[in-house]
Amino acid sequence: MGKREEMIKEIKELMLQPERIRNMGIAAHIDHGKTTLSDNLLAGAGMISEELAGKQLVLDFDEQEQARGITINAANVSMIHEYGGQKYLVNLIDTPGHVDFGGDVTRAMRAIDGAIIVVDAVEGVMPQTETVLRQALREYVKPVLFINKVDRLIKELKLTPQQMQERFVKVITDVNRLIKKYAPKEFRDKWLVNVNDGSVAFGSAYYNWALSVPYMKKTGVSFKDIIDLTNAGDLKTLRKKAPLHVVVLDMVVRHLPNPVEAQKYRIPHLWRGEVESEIGQSMASCDPKGKMAMIVTKIIIDKHAGEVATGRVWSGTVKTGQEVHIITAKRKARIQQVGIYMGPERVNMEAVPAGNIVAVTGLKDAMAGETVAEEPIEPFEALHYTSEPVVTVAIEAKNVKDLPRLIEALRQLAKEDPTLHVKIDEETGQHLLSGMGELHLEVKLVHLKEQWGVDVDVSEPIVVYRESITKQSPIVEGKSPNKHNRFYIVIEPMPDEIYQAIREGEIPEGRPKDTKAVAKKLAELGMDYDIARGIVDIYNGNMFLDNTKGLQYLNEVMDLLIDGFHQAMDEGPLAREPVMKVIVRLVDAKIHEDNVHRGPAQIYPAIRTAIHCAMMKSNPVLYEPYQKVVINVPYEYMGSVSREMNQRRGQLIDMKQEGEVMIIISEAPVAEMFGFAGAIRGATSGRALWSTEHAGFKRVPTELAVNIIRQIRQRKGLNPNPPTEKDICPQQ
Repeated sequence: MGKREEMIKEIKELMLQPERIRNMGIAAHIDHGKTTLSDNLLAGAGMISEELAGKQLVLDFDEQEQARGITINAANVSMIHEYGGQKYLVNLIDTPGHVDFGGDVTRAMRAIDGAIIVVDAVEGVMPQTETVLRQALREYVKPVLFINKVDRLIKELKLTPQQMQERFVKVITDVNRLIKKYAPKEFRDKWLVNVNDGSVAFGSAYYNWALSVPYMKKTGVSFKDIIDLTNAGDLKTLRKKAPLHVVVLDMVVRHLPNPVEAQKYRIPHLWRGEVESEIGQSMASCDPKGKMAMIVTKIIIDKHAGEVATGRVWSGTVKTGQEVHIITAKRKARIQQVGIYMGPERVNMEAVPAGNIVAVTGLKDAMAGETVAEEPIEPFEALHYTSEPVVTVAIEAKNVKDLPRLIEALRQLAKEDPTLHVKIDEETGQHLLSGMGELHLEVKLVHLKEQWGVDVDVSEPIVVYRESITKQSPIVEGKSPNKHNRFYIVIEPMPDEIYQAIREGEIPEGRPKDTKAVAKKLAELGMDYDIARGIVDIYNGNMFLDNTKGLQYLNEVMDLLIDGFHQAMDEGPLAREPVMKVIVRLVDAKIHEDNVHRGPAQIYPAIRTAIHCAMMKSNPVLYEPYQKVVINVPYEYMGSVSREMNQRRGQLIDMKQEGEVMIIISEAPVAEMFGFAGAIRGATSGRALWSTEHAGFKRVPTELAVNIIRQIRQRKGLNPNPPTEKDICPQQ
């Protein structure tokens, strides 16, 4: 039996012992060394050669990842680690650090129970460190800390051991501050990281060494030894004395939970169903004999196998040939192949039990975030993405004959990456692709050409604005075209606290299952409880309430009213941009008794027109997406950076000095940030390091709004003049 076969045999045995499994991810700010760390863990587990580790970046197996030197896709791998005389199965996911690929981080967090947060010892905690840590804690994923690039403190910055210790203390304090801020209440103190118990390790992923207090006690290797060996350039002895994979994976096995422990507290929070039910109990106890339930966290296209869905098995066992229900899509499917990942390759298995990460083919209708189960069950909570698509490009096939392939490719892209929004405009033949940023779209378009062989013309990037209102409307009547149905609505701006709670996922989108619980939450946030009790639907940060009393036939048209509400929210009256932060209240209605007279063709226009007319009476405004921009730059270039941000309508939020480097934190509209990379390099002779993250939406200054509305309307082929109340409201 070869080494590989032996490893697969061991993995199969360990998969059946959930106490010996650790599902974990590696997450960090961009360029803090996640993929290099993953590589060295693989090398330590004997999966790639040690010479290539850190240079090979095995988990960046996408050609673009290698070309750009960043991680774009979360990659999965299973390996074995020996600790305390026992073998453990470690299922690892390496996640991206660039803000444009944050969606992949969110999806990966659903599959794992613990995460190594990697922080660069020189840069410290950065904005994206905060974002990934927040994503982990929101999914009930326990963190441990690895402080990377310590070699730079020794060789480049030539810090004394005392100064280095101060640097470590600062990083640990910053990380613990974030854990206290974002961790679920019951884990705020339990999950803090601590040098003494070994939940913090430090080292150099690039040079393949690491240390932790328990390891130092066990082996007698001291920090002084490390400094001496680094200064002497004896990396071989250094790697032997303090091997990175041993120190880091020991920390993972000791401090991160196994699936049996983790599912006890994760299932009640991530799954909406009745935890006391049979399937609820089976998932909470990670029972391989229960009914099968899993969640799909990623979909990739394999040239040979077609669609491969990666997911976490919560209960039961996934088997080849098994018939399953794809819950949200309401379809059945048959699992064709079952396997696990060992880096870029998939190894087929007959079955994979609860507590493991699995790769399956045959789930044609599943999307990332989808619940798949043996029998129909409540779906898992929807995944909450920290940012939303704010940049759009219009694409057209260069060759008309490629059109069907392009449509198929776009549908597939949206399935693989739910943070990508695809709008296929049948009328114009234009297809709109919206992503998290310029890089996100650039990568997807290369994907389109290389994987699908479709050549496309791409427009300049466009920003997606939002429409909203600033005051309450009077009661507005919406009539159906046949005049037999009338709906009376009032709309009002949504308070920030409620909008935030929806964005954070505290109040779930969609139709609430438990209206009383949602109404109670809304009342806590300042809404009148009697009004809140009418909650019917929450859609893209907007709310529809039924505040009527005992109306006949209303139930029969409610689904149509909600569809009409969605249509009105997808395209507002000013420029047909999506609507945000609006509460629509139905206060009265007159509905025809005969259902022939109240079909979709009557109800949709009635409610849509009423909402748009009410918006025009409520001082409609335009909002634009903003980005938080953090720039690290040598002191002498500070003026150039400030000028560059001022020209882009940027606002300075904070400035701090660390050594020779200034850290400038500002916010700027996404619309002004195109071409920023080239401009900031030019302004600072290439000396600036920067990162961006989504900073929500802000109101467009009134003097700019009219012009922007004109441009958007013109681009959409509408009359360029902004509409007035008369244009939108039907003459009564």
